[in-house]
Amino acid sequence: MGWLDGMLGNASTADKKEVGKELGSILINDEEIDVAFKLVRDLIVFTDKRLILVDKQGLTGKKIEYHSVPYKSISHFSIETAGHFDLDAELKIWVSSSSEPTIYKQFRKDKSIYDVQKVLAAVCM
Repeated sequence: MGWLDGMLGNASTADKKEVGKELGSILINDEEIDVAFKLVRDLIVFTDKRLILVDKQGLTGKKIEYHSVPYKSISHFSIETAGHFDLDAELKIWVSSSSEPTIYKQFRKDKSIYDVQKVLAAVCM
């Protein structure tokens, strides 16, 4: 998975050092990044303490929303793989007792969604 996958909407593994520099102002002192996935301009970051979703907004990406979710708050999650006619795979995460998914991410192909799901399963057990 590389640059082209990222442009097409597929999650690619991001370099932990680069992500650490980018998130330096919001990480707490002893927090470490376990794995990060880049989805076009956005990031899905798993640390040893929480899930961080980075949503770069606008044309330049200067406006950034950081969505932080403690693992203990994730009640359940689901993935929906792509089909023959529906080419998008979907990740949905429910936080606490919400009846609707709080977090929703779309992937163009479903191969990388399995990697994200495996990490979620590991941290939520």
